[in-house]
Amino acid sequence: MASLFHLPSSLTFRNICYSPSIHPIKASHSHFRISVRNENSVPQLSKFSEFSSKTLNFVLSGSLVLALSFTGVGIAEAKVGVNKPELLPKEFTPVIDVAGFLSDGQEKRLAEEITDIEKVTGFKLRVLAQNYPDTPGLAIKDFWQVDDRTIVFVADPTFGNILNFNVGATVDLDIPRSFWSRLAGQYGNMFYWKEKGEDASIEAAVMAISTCLREPVGPNNCSEVK
Repeated sequence: MASLFHLPSSLTFRNICYSPSIHPIKASHSHFRISVRNENSVPQLSKFSEFSSKTLNFVLSGSLVLALSFTGVGIAEAKVGVNKPELLPKEFTPVIDVAGFLSDGQEKRLAEEITDIEKVTGFKLRVLAQNYPDTPGLAIKDFWQVDDRTIVFVADPTFGNILNFNVGATVDLDIPRSFWSRLAGQYGNMFYWKEKGEDASIEAAVMAISTCLREPVGPNNCSEVK
């Protein structure tokens, strides 16, 4: 499995594109896509949110290497992917916290909320809290049975913004891409999580995603981060 790419020097967004030199692991019959828009379509983002959107590529190329296709930037200098199945829990859980950001009670509450989301909407939210390179990485794909209806939420503060998202193709059809950028800008910026804690950012993001997924699909769904 080839890694995807590195952290570019520029902090500006690039349009989404698929690079033919990337060979993603496919989930079901579709690929995953990064949920980031260009800077003109999301003018309200802070510099920290922009930074997160670029470093998301690095975080996921270095720690997950999942079934994703990203902006084709710096592929030749990609970081080596991590695959540490020994860091996975022995039993299934939708929340894996190898970084120790969450208490046992918080993990339980989030797992219950995620289970309810799946029952109501059919979408699968999965949360991985990590400090790269301490991550199970590629091993989570099989552990979570990642598919087109899966949202992989990686909480990693390594590069500033703690919120990083990858969405399956089916999710991408229903949820505006701008939602993920706005969510990262609101609850993932460094000022927020350093003041309130990594756990607060993770919990706020999960609840905002839950609200979004429960809204009827239409021109205005997920227009606000709640």
